[in-house]
Amino acid sequence: MTTHPTVKMPSTGYGSTIWRIIKSIGLLKESWVGMIGAFLVLFWVLVAIFAPLIAQFDPNAAIQPFAKPGTAAASGGTFWLGTDHMGRDILSRLVWGSRTVLFYAPLATLSAYTVGILMGLMAGYRGGLVDDILSRIADIILSFPVLVLYIIVIATIGASGFNIVIAITFASSPGIMRIVRGLVLDLRNRDYVAAAQTRGESDWRIMLFVRYCPMPGALLLWMPACVWGM
Repeated sequence: MTTHPTVKMPSTGYGSTIWRIIKSIGLLKESWVGMIGAFLVLFWVLVAIFAPLIAQFDPNAAIQPFAKPGTAAASGGTFWLGTDHMGRDILSRLVWGSRTVLFYAPLATLSAYTVGILMGLMAGYRGGLVDDILSRIADIILSFPVLVLYIIVIATIGASGFNIVIAITFASSPGIMRIVRGLVLDLRNRDYVAAAQTRGESDWRIMLFVRYCPMPGALLLWMPACVWGM
């Protein structure tokens, strides 16, 4: 009996996308830099969870201005990192502040990813004038140091948690856009994209669901930069 070799078709759908994301995260164990980053994130998550047990003082209470690190408080406890000019314990403020950071950092990362991916999809798939305009905007933003962009945005719209998310999205999304654009330029001439166009699929459906969006491996490299950019 003649046997025919089976051809494995590329898997599509959300299941394969989730599996690729899991495998990409698993690659962290092969990089000591990635392991250190994962440890730092886990450390601050635990600090935020157990903040009431770690912090000895109210983070907003004025106790003893300009106390040096290691100074004992009159009410009990120790200012391990000293106090600021208003007498607030720096360690307590650092511990409680981790909760705020761990709320806004993932939000800013998600926002930067969303904007960057959509810009990259449009630039790579549409090409032409759309690609030129978006690429020039990205080049202009990336020509500035990140901290300078943060200062400019915050000085313009004011300081708040939501405005920090806007600043990080503005500074980080162009880099994500360039990664996505490069991947889309490589994929848009594939046969399955042409088949989707022949079926009459809309451009957005092709960009979002026909093998363009499942690109977690390269994009995960940007996550630490976006998160710790806070």
